[in-house]
Amino acid sequence: MSFQNKTVFITGASRGIGKAIALRLAKEGANIVVAAKSVEENPKLGGTIFSAAAEIEAAGGKAFPVQCDIRFEDQIQKAVTAAADHFGGIDILINNASAISLTPVTLTEPKQFDLMHDINVRGTFFVSKACIPYLKKAANPHILTLSPPINLDIKWFASYAGYTISKYSMSMITLGLSAELKKDKIAANTLWPRTTIATAAVKNLLGGEALMQISRTPEIVADSAFYILSKSSVDCTGNNFIDEDVLAKEGITDLSKYSVVPGAKLYTDLFI
Repeated sequence: MSFQNKTVFITGASRGIGKAIALRLAKEGANIVVAAKSVEENPKLGGTIFSAAAEIEAAGGKAFPVQCDIRFEDQIQKAVTAAADHFGGIDILINNASAISLTPVTLTEPKQFDLMHDINVRGTFFVSKACIPYLKKAANPHILTLSPPINLDIKWFASYAGYTISKYSMSMITLGLSAELKKDKIAANTLWPRTTIATAAVKNLLGGEALMQISRTPEIVADSAFYILSKSSVDCTGNNFIDEDVLAKEGITDLSKYSVVPGAKLYTDLFI
């Protein structure tokens, strides 16, 4: 499928995996809606909707930066409507925005719990809902959510139940959408990395520079997303994809270029 002039609405697209997917699709001529909160740069995080938009246009795509906090339905609806008006519709939705707190129940504050569920669960749910009317009018429409396969091994609940529940909820929403929207020929799938990805969250919240050095770059997820979104929305839906598996099916097995440090022993991501 050609991405030329296809409009892709990406939450959390100002940095990390969201921006990497945006740049990958921009190279194919896509219109990218950069939907995120950041309008002023945080030195620890880097990037704003405006800096990401500039990179997208330099890569060959068209960008529409729109400030949007997906915890709030009014902001979601305003952003989706503005994006559809600007580009004439929405063809693809990437549910990328997410919050993380790897804390056990006893150490999880209500503010942390609510943030994860407001962004990961409610945000994914209501951004999807807002985009569906436009996706129904699109050719080969896709919803792709950055969330894991549902692995009920107790170890994933033992140390950070709040985060696990929120990420699995994103996957359950997506699986529900795949069934609900099948009659409309709208694909809904999830994508998750086999190894950790070098993002601001990994550096600032999880493992610092040490974990960054045994991670892969966001481009592996972006390339995987490209191949998923290239598939027929009629045939490719209801899947929990892993990035390595997606690339392997495309004949890509040498993944060394994605390592932050060439030859490093990589750290397996959560839920795998």
